[in-house]
Amino acid sequence: SKSLSDEENQKLFGKCNNPNGHGHNYKGKELLTHVIDPVSGMVINLTDLKEYMQEAIMEPLDHKNLDKDVPYFAEVVSTTENVAVFIWENLKKLLPVGTLYKVKVYETDQNVVVYKGEETISE
Repeated sequence: SKSLSDEENQKLFGKCNNPNGHGHNYKGKELLTHVIDPVSGMVINLTDLKEYMQEAIMEPLDHKNLDKDVPYFAEVVSTTENVAVFIWENLKKLLPVGTLYKVKVYETDQNVVVYKGEETISE
């Protein structure tokens, strides 16, 4: 965090504190809820969903240094919690209103963040 001293960053972030950055291979799940269309039998067309996910998640984040390559993280600390918020905000802009239920981001099998809009739950 730019707002903390080197010592404060080390104490707060431990092994994840590295001035040159460090990497993660995040896994994510985006869960949808909505009325099932009686004609198609789907909440949303999967082809459309893949396109939304490509635009909202893969294009801005895949194979990127979040702190250097993604403008959103220039002023926001790139924690898993904030990655979940970023994904939520991007998907919400593209999906039909009321469709997005929650975003679940796995940093590791033990560190999982669930984000439902203004409510964040760590599992």
